[in-house]
Amino acid sequence: MSTPSDAPAADLAELRRIQGFLSEFTRRQAERTVGFPGGFAALDDTYALSHGNNHVLVDGTPAPETLPAVVDELMSHLAHRTVYIPDAAVAEACAGPLGAAGYTRATVLLMLHTGPVPELGGAREVELPALRGPVAESWRRFLPEAGEDVVHALVERRTARLRGADDVRFLASHDEFGEVASWADLYIDPATRVAQIEDLVTAGTHLGQGHAGVVLDTALRLAADAGCTTVFLTALTDDWPRHWYERRGFVAVGEVHCFERA
Repeated sequence: MSTPSDAPAADLAELRRIQGFLSEFTRRQAERTVGFPGGFAALDDTYALSHGNNHVLVDGTPAPETLPAVVDELMSHLAHRTVYIPDAAVAEACAGPLGAAGYTRATVLLMLHTGPVPELGGAREVELPALRGPVAESWRRFLPEAGEDVVHALVERRTARLRGADDVRFLASHDEFGEVASWADLYIDPATRVAQIEDLVTAGTHLGQGHAGVVLDTALRLAADAGCTTVFLTALTDDWPRHWYERRGFVAVGEVHCFERA
């Protein structure tokens, strides 16, 4: 993964731990995987409309010129193509062939928590049924052009995440009426003591009320209580949440380069 050339050795070590966690989570979450020289495809026919459940992860050094054809073969049964490349040099080598094949590129930051661990949280663990309504509403807000079949897949795909790590928790902050206001996933690997906070979202009717901070503080507290020494999340480089995370003690230690073709 890409890091500043003068990045401390400690950051590079943390980055390798994060990279290993992401690769292992991807493999475990997938319904099936198909390997190729330089990476693997993670596939799930149950959630075929979800890019997050059907994509190629390049965790080695593939042949750049043949990568588009390899992806086409592996994902020939799907309408989309998604490729994640966590190494900057490999991403640059593959950018030309993927761009010529019609892919667009985005960059996701890997952000490590380096601040103090909150003493208290305030959110509580919930089961999937409690999130179905709020998550569906949020996807309709984010993707107003998406059909209900796509929304359904994006909501239900959380079921697959339960197999991605040994300890998977869904957290939510509630308003005074008991309605879910904000939520996130927490994935914990006790063996490596790495945790990921994922999909922190606030309902449109509860924005600006502090609920996301409650959920984030709770996730950080629970990860620390579970013995995790590496806690991270992801954020788009050009979106405002990254700055909010920075104010809450997260620093960017690497990137994942995302190539997509609809």
